[in-house]
Amino acid sequence: MILALLSASGAAALWGLARNANTLFPAVFDGSGPGLYWGRTPSELIRHARKRLSGHPRLELVILPALDVVQRWYERPVPGMLDNLGKGQREVSDADLLADIHAGSVEALAQAMRDVRPGQIIEILPGRYEVRNPLNTMVAGTASRPITVRAARVGEVVLLVGVAEGIRLTQPYWIFENLDFRGICEDDGNCDHAFHVVGEAGHAIIRNNRMQDFNAHVKVNGEGGAWPDEGSLQFNTLTNSRPRNTMLPVTFFDLVGADGWRVEDNLFIRFVKRDGNQASYGMFMKGNSRGGIIERNLVVCTPDAISQPGVRVGISLGNGGTGNAFCRDGNCRFEHRSARVANNIVAHCNDSGIDVFKSSDVLIAHNTLINTSGIDVRGAGSSARIIGNLLEGSIRGRFGVSIRQERNEVGDVRGLFSDADALSLSWSGMRDPVEEMADVTTDFCGQPRGIAGFLGASSARGGC
Repeated sequence: MILALLSASGAAALWGLARNANTLFPAVFDGSGPGLYWGRTPSELIRHARKRLSGHPRLELVILPALDVVQRWYERPVPGMLDNLGKGQREVSDADLLADIHAGSVEALAQAMRDVRPGQIIEILPGRYEVRNPLNTMVAGTASRPITVRAARVGEVVLLVGVAEGIRLTQPYWIFENLDFRGICEDDGNCDHAFHVVGEAGHAIIRNNRMQDFNAHVKVNGEGGAWPDEGSLQFNTLTNSRPRNTMLPVTFFDLVGADGWRVEDNLFIRFVKRDGNQASYGMFMKGNSRGGIIERNLVVCTPDAISQPGVRVGISLGNGGTGNAFCRDGNCRFEHRSARVANNIVAHCNDSGIDVFKSSDVLIAHNTLINTSGIDVRGAGSSARIIGNLLEGSIRGRFGVSIRQERNEVGDVRGLFSDADALSLSWSGMRDPVEEMADVTTDFCGQPRGIAGFLGASSARGGC
């Protein structure tokens, strides 16, 4: 009885602190104060408290129920059924385009990828194919004559990947489109990537595919002093059916060192890591890379159980840093430079919606962040211009960063939309438009903003 009363009173006290945390302890949450809790969000403090309580069963019995109550209040539950807002893989058909080579087996596909010539199209015939060895590119395409591997229609070709890498790209100017990749490894550590883009594989286009049950669905990194620059990831759906039981990194798009990649119009949903550090990301660019474009994506850390164990971040530049051996040119002073993060919608993350670490000259513009802790800029030398965003949580600068803010709206967004948590994003009332910002002239749907648009990702309403 006494323990129950203590727990109830503790819950009430923590509830009150959480509801007024930003007012009572501004230095804790806005990054202006010193010490261990400098710039910590309530979610971070709760996770820290859980770690400190581990091994103290009597304290756990009293305090953990109170932490559960506060966490459920601060990290709002997710309704489950979410609108995809028109992002991810689309129902398209290339059946009218004549293919040069048809492949009806994994062996035939592997042979075709060895024999193909620049400008040719390899079409995989409808079916389900089990991939037990990586499929490798062996021939280089050219800017005017890229090599394409495709399904004629979305949903007709399923590649069941039972190996660490489904497709390994080592040659430039390849296009992969309309395919469905599914990891089928019993051990999650054995299904790492649907695509691994390395070394000389510049100008890769990964378009309109679906990838499920991998750790890092698309991995991009250097090899032998070469870097696969200027790639594109567009109109893809990247997801997992359950949390990953692995010590390996769980980041749907994992880029190290490559320049000029564009990540646009994709759906990233359900990235949860159960083992190891339990930290997972929708995407990151790091390793002294530069010029990344991250636009018009829908990123949902998890469509359910937002307070389950682990740390989930939507979009990151820099992640937690890179070892010198893996940074481009051996230089890790900056993780990323000159990035553009615009017109994205990020939802239901128990940590930052957008995270910047040791990255300079970053533009963060017209994003909408729902049920996340907001935008975090950290690491000496980091600099960001943050304009026109609509977000819950806060905009935090930590550890000697430079931030320029213009016309952001921070607060509870649920009153602005018909059902923000379900991603039903029609305006619930009249909104005041803002003058067009020269940096961002289109919106989440790729439509012109016009002379006057709105804060956040969508200049109109709803999905595309």
